Amino acid sequence: MQTIRIKTASPQGAERARPGPGRDLSPLLAGAATAVGGAGALLALTGSDSVLRGPLTLFLLFAAPAVAIAAALRGLDPFGRALVSVAGAAVLDMLVAQGMLAVHRWSVSGGLVAVTAFSSLVLLLVLVRRRHGRTASRQGS
Repeated sequence: MQTIRIKTASPQGAERARPGPGRDLSPLLAGAATAVGGAGALLALTGSDSVLRGPLTLFLLFAAPAVAIAAALRGLDPFGRALVSVAGAAVLDMLVAQGMLAVHRWSVSGGLVAVTAFSSLVLLLVLVRRRHGRTASRQGS
């Protein structure tokens, strides 16, 4: 079930600013997650024997598709969006592994590249759809 929210117009000077040092941590957390995922991809693709290779690669394999799916599901409430994106990430990882095993082309680096490529494609499509929606609404006004 999709939750549709209606935003009401706010008065001219009424902006929602939260006081305190932790106003908006989402860009910082997104950057940190990107750095951790990039480090995991680098360690896995280079074949490093680091202790962090496994955890960072698993983080990338679950976080990249989860973020892509969550970006595509903007209309859901936050809990449903998180639940669907984590479940979708697990399903995508299993489907990639099963597909690669079915065609006898299994490799760790191949699976990592496939999951990353799919996640990047979904994020790119979401950005294109948002940009196209903005220009279409501007042209119609």
